[in-house]
Parts: sequence; C-alpha cells; structure tokens
Amino acid sequence: MIEIPESFTISQQASETLKGKTIAHIIEPNSLHRFAFYNGDPAGYSGILVGRTIQTARGHGCFVDILMDEDTHLLIGDGTHICYHTSTEKAPKKYQLMIVFEDNSFLAFTVSMYGSIYAFKGEFDNPYYQGSLHKPCPLDERFDKVYFLSIIKNLKKDLSAKALLATEQRIPGLGNGVVQDILFNARIAPKRKISTLTEKEIDRLFHTLKSTLEEMTRQGGRDTEKDLYGILGNYRTILSKNTYHTPCPACGGRIIKEAYLGGSVYYCPHCQPA
Repeated sequence: MIEIPESFTISQQASETLKGKTIAHIIEPNSLHRFAFYNGDPAGYSGILVGRTIQTARGHGCFVDILMDEDTHLLIGDGTHICYHTSTEKAPKKYQLMIVFEDNSFLAFTVSMYGSIYAFKGEFDNPYYQGSLHKPCPLDERFDKVYFLSIIKNLKKDLSAKALLATEQRIPGLGNGVVQDILFNARIAPKRKISTLTEKEIDRLFHTLKSTLEEMTRQGGRDTEKDLYGILGNYRTILSKNTYHTPCPACGGRIIKEAYLGGSVYYCPHCQPA
C-alpha cells in the first residue's frame, strides 16, 4: 500500500525516469477489478493523456501525482501499484491500466485489494487528494509539536493510539502499515487510549512519528512494499507480516498479531504495555 515513505520514493523515481517522456497510447484494463476506481470511464483516458509530456512527479500523503504539460495529471492512490518497464520487458498478465510512451517503455498499473487511478486536467475535487495537498506532512517543518497537539486536542478521549494516527486521514498518507513501527518505537500499544498518555509519552510519540517516517523514506520505503521498478524498499520493518513470527527485537518476547480497526496490528505486550 502506498503510504508516506512510498509516495515520496516513487514520485522521486518517477521524476528522474519519466521526465520528458511523451505518452503514445493508453491500453485499457484487461482485468476488471471491482475496487479499482477511476474518474469516469478509463476508455476516455486516451483523450486526456495521449500526446502529453511528463514534467515531474510529486508525492503527498498516499498519492503519487504525475504532472504533465497542459496542466494534466495522472494521480495514483493508495492500493495501486505502479511499475515502470523498459521496451524489452513483458507486461504483467493482468493490469488495470497501461501507459505506453513514444520510446515503447511503459507503465503498468495493478490493483490488489483496492486502488485508484485518476486522469484529469486542472483541479480535482477529491477530499482525500485535497487533504493530502493542504495538510502538513510529518516530513515537513510545518508538522511541529503545536500542530500535532492541535490534532489531539479535540478528539474523543477514548480514541486509541492507532485510531489517532491511522484513521480519518488526520495525517494523510499515514496508515496501518507505517503505524506499527511508529508505535513500537514510541513504546505505546496500538489499543492504548490517548487519554491515558502522559505528556512525556505524547512528546515521545510526536518525535518518533517524525523520525520513523524520515528513516523509512530515507531508505526508499519499506521492505513490504515495492518501488517504481518493482523492487522492495530497503527499510527493514520491525513489526510487519515479515517479522511478527520472530521474537521482539528489544526484549525477545512474543509478538502479538490481532485484527483491529480494519487491519492487523502487531505489538509486543512487554515493550508496549496496555
């Protein structure tokens, strides 16, 4: 899933690799997916994208925004995997869209559980997209302690730590994936009520939130997610599907996996007491 480390990594790679490429044609989905979302019929994307030249790409929140001339955008959302292929490489067997450039290299877009692929010109009135554009990102200086406290201030006191960080897009691009290591590094259990957090714990959570995301991004994303070239990130997740069956790296205890708030949470009951 695209979260902050991946959106920044993929957009940087796209800026370097795709800049100056002109779109020759669009290949419509060869595999229907119930939860692949488009703005309109993807058959109409040719009229928007063909002939456009890529200028740059930007990552914000859970989106990768590919910007072209004539104020044209190709916006990839959380859950969509975008992979660049050279002209000599084979396309995947199933895809939800393909974009072929004049040099015959191409982008293949595949959706696993759910995902979005939006093509548009000018503004795009999508609340999640607009939120990712205008709300401060933890990687920015604007996301300071005062701003973090303002998020917490008006929330229900029985809200959990995971709910605070990973629901309602309070912090765009911060989801269930990255929250595991953030909470482990902060030594706070996912189900811990924010009303029980001390001032010291809130301060630690703020600094850990920023430092963990910075490290994930610096290393090119997490080892559970792929970049623009189909390569897993270099950041070794502490708590994830890859590691939960191994002992806690801090105390050697057993890692717990539970379903909670629409996804799995991983935690060490000794290091992250409830």
